[in-house]
Amino acid sequence: MQDKNFDPLAKKFAKNIYGTPKGEVRAAVVWRDLNLALTHLGDKPLRILDAGGGFGFFSQKLAKMGHQVTLCDISSEMLAIAKSQIKDYEHQHQKMLDINFIHAPIQALNVAEHGHFDLILCHAVAEWLSDAEQTLGVLTTLVKPRGLFSLMFYNKEAMRFFNLVSGNFDYVAAGLKVKKKVGLTPTHPLYIEQVRGWLDNWNMTTIAESGVRVIHDYLKQQQPANTSFNQLIEMELCYSQHPAYLPLGRYVHFICQWR
Repeated sequence: MQDKNFDPLAKKFAKNIYGTPKGEVRAAVVWRDLNLALTHLGDKPLRILDAGGGFGFFSQKLAKMGHQVTLCDISSEMLAIAKSQIKDYEHQHQKMLDINFIHAPIQALNVAEHGHFDLILCHAVAEWLSDAEQTLGVLTTLVKPRGLFSLMFYNKEAMRFFNLVSGNFDYVAAGLKVKKKVGLTPTHPLYIEQVRGWLDNWNMTTIAESGVRVIHDYLKQQQPANTSFNQLIEMELCYSQHPAYLPLGRYVHFICQWR
């Protein structure tokens, strides 16, 4: 079973993921966590894999820091967007970025061909896989013994809670299933404890855990008139790792390492 291919939705996907307020929240929380990961890995340039990384939002940021990045995605359209953005940056700054592109499903990644990495990113991919446990388990074998695995997944319990407080009781009673799937609604959301069980089986543990959008999605209006967006970002960062609110994140981000 291959990854969800976003070729037909590439432009819409790129705009909706990081070109919106919810995308800015997601970027702020995950980038805060990734900077923690970088401090654990030292000051040297790292070998990084962005598995299912789409147009390479974080790949590009990491490459600009001097790291050697491999961006893998099944969507040729997503990779085309990444290449165009990188070309524009290199032309504007007269600086070449060390990014290698692999047009393939992440199931095709293997140690024999691609080697090991100091840091592997796998963000918003697991929830599109019917074989997530197996696929991610193989992906972890590409992590170096002292390396880290950055895993972000769509949180099924938060999905349920959001629909409960929205009054979508029939949808919840139907097991969060609808006859017609929305293009950007993940097909296989995951429970936090389910993923923790996988990590135990892989002999991995977490060094950082965050809920992504623990506040934004529950606001009764897009942004209260008496608050600024910067305040929202500040509160998201503040409460994303609070044990009471982390499980409410629409996504959950784990930074994992070998035991």
